[in-house]
Amino acid sequence: MIQLQNLHKEYRAGKHSIPALTGINMNIEKGEIFGVIGHSGAGKSTLIRCINLLERPTSGKVIVDGVDLTSLDARSLQEQRRYMGMIFQHFNLLSSATVAENVAFPLELAKRPKVEIRRKVNELLALVGLEAHQDKYPAQLSGGQKQRVGIARALANDPKVLLCDEATSALDPQTTNSILTLLLDINKKLHITIVLITHEMHVIRSICDRVGVIDGGKIVEMGKVADVFLKPQHSTTREFIEQVADFADLQEAVVREKSAEQRTIVRITFLGEQTYQPILFQTMKETDVPFSILQGTISRMKDTPYGQLVAELEGDESRVENAVKMLRLHGLDVEVIEWAG
Repeated sequence: MIQLQNLHKEYRAGKHSIPALTGINMNIEKGEIFGVIGHSGAGKSTLIRCINLLERPTSGKVIVDGVDLTSLDARSLQEQRRYMGMIFQHFNLLSSATVAENVAFPLELAKRPKVEIRRKVNELLALVGLEAHQDKYPAQLSGGQKQRVGIARALANDPKVLLCDEATSALDPQTTNSILTLLLDINKKLHITIVLITHEMHVIRSICDRVGVIDGGKIVEMGKVADVFLKPQHSTTREFIEQVADFADLQEAVVREKSAEQRTIVRITFLGEQTYQPILFQTMKETDVPFSILQGTISRMKDTPYGQLVAELEGDESRVENAVKMLRLHGLDVEVIEWAG
């Protein structure tokens, strides 16, 4: 659905050029939710604005549904943008227009018939749960309600792509979860491709299929959320994982147990249905290796359950090695943090 090919973006500051994006290559599949995560200033907002050419790349191609946007004239580009909705961090609503009028605005610009506009507005307000608020003004709405209006407005022209520019960062955690649930529901009902940028790993973990990690204007890691989340390769990725992983005191646990003899500390990752199976207990019983759990968490990534445990295994090295081997044969990912001795 979306292809970014060797994308570069530079800004001019007098005689100097400041690189914002460098060599971005990315393929986003039709119907998936793709997340881009990065720190402030990493280039993520520039990246998403390059997709609909609100920011024109210095070089490279942006291809959406087979159309090279970078080759279009202004009129043709404007026509293609109708098929790409966008929602913003600060909502960007018309303060003097009602909820219904805000949603109707892009349809009026497209010169749709009034009967069609009214039908579409009612349909979208029902989709985002704001039927009872159609005559209110933005100042009368909560932050979450304003974002729902923004989502409805972005969907007005039946876009193929929905771009979300920090859509939840101005919201409290409970409201953020409700907006993420709504976006997931929209993705499933309308089969729309969603690209969202964020600095919150919770957002990526909750609804995304794949993720790209951006740092210094470059994509430093990309893949399925489960792979990136459970086996981060880049230091920036690991920083974001720490936002949601309950292992802040891991180093303390390692230091505390390091002096003990005949003990090994491992991190065990469960994914899918194995998360709820007693694999650890059964394996340790079969191999006669006593264990204790130092830390652990069970959660979900979109629709997939996962768990991570930090456990202390007792016994000599050969017995522990056998236990680790058995765990891996059961399909678990086992990382040895500290071997005995």
